[in-house]
Amino acid sequence: GGGITGALVAIHLAEAGVKTLVLDQRDIGTGSTSASTALLQYEIDVPLRELIEKVGPAAATRSYRLCREAIGKLQRLAARLKIDCGFERKPSLFLARHRREIPELREEFRLRRKMGIDLEFYDAPAIQARFPFSRPAALFSKDGGQVDPHRLTHGLLAAGKRAGLEVYDRTKMARLEQTRRGVRITTQNGRLITARRSVIAAGFESKALLKSEAGTLKSTYALISEPLAKISGWYQQCLIWESGTPYLYLRTTPEGRVIVGGEDENFVNAKRRDALISQKTRTLVKKFGRLFPDLPLEVAYAWAGTFGETKDGLAYIGVHPRFPQTCFALGYGGNGITFSVIAAEIIRDSFLGRTNRDAHLFRFGR
Repeated sequence: GGGITGALVAIHLAEAGVKTLVLDQRDIGTGSTSASTALLQYEIDVPLRELIEKVGPAAATRSYRLCREAIGKLQRLAARLKIDCGFERKPSLFLARHRREIPELREEFRLRRKMGIDLEFYDAPAIQARFPFSRPAALFSKDGGQVDPHRLTHGLLAAGKRAGLEVYDRTKMARLEQTRRGVRITTQNGRLITARRSVIAAGFESKALLKSEAGTLKSTYALISEPLAKISGWYQQCLIWESGTPYLYLRTTPEGRVIVGGEDENFVNAKRRDALISQKTRTLVKKFGRLFPDLPLEVAYAWAGTFGETKDGLAYIGVHPRFPQTCFALGYGGNGITFSVIAAEIIRDSFLGRTNRDAHLFRFGR
């Protein structure tokens, strides 16, 4: 896979001196990477209080901490490699929809503050003082960011090539075989690649190998506006996301555009998913208008994407029992890019024979 996940894994391996080759069946970065709205958040789809119940306090807090650290690591990596990818640090606002959610939000606030996360609890008057809409409560987190994932992917692979990385797009893997000495990959045009190990970083399309063993698939919808003359009433132009189903999230861009996404539903097939784009776009525009009635939103482009989600909201990273020479880097969930940074470090350490103390958090069969 030659999307953002594959690019991050590849640059980490190449810079560590591992001879590495990337394959992608499409053009680089034109799968789920191009569909990503690229809100960089430490928050996992499963709230911290619920994740503690699922995996225990140590694993839950460590997972949140790793996602927070990943944003800074991505910023430093892009700066070191001089990649012009629109990376910006941004705070994020998590909105409660109903008053009944306030006790849960206060508990979430307490748990996150306890583990050292810098955030504020906003009541209704605090929200109204900063935004043109009203909600019963919100969490305002200082740690967040945004990026252009397509430009970042190309920048990472270009830097990797300078370190000896080989990249082949429009090259589909037809067969993956596990051998005693490693793996053997046959491409659709009959080329043969042998390697000590392989990495599958193909997002939801990895289900072709794993069947139903790694999460469920969702369709999500997004739009980007034409540039606005002025964006007012949007406090610090923070990332905004809202609780409940269907999901809603939005951000601005450096060019003064607005990206709005959400309206997720279960994935059936690509034809069914794409047939709903017009309907979902109208709904997203209406929801944006309720939040920012004074910002005239003209849609420039709308699209749909598919992503995986897991029961605990955590990625699957590591070797699968049926593929002993293959690592999977599946950044499932709403913050797949930060999970991909974590995956790159875990997989690099595995290839180098190092112990990574966080690998067990994302293992298959956990």
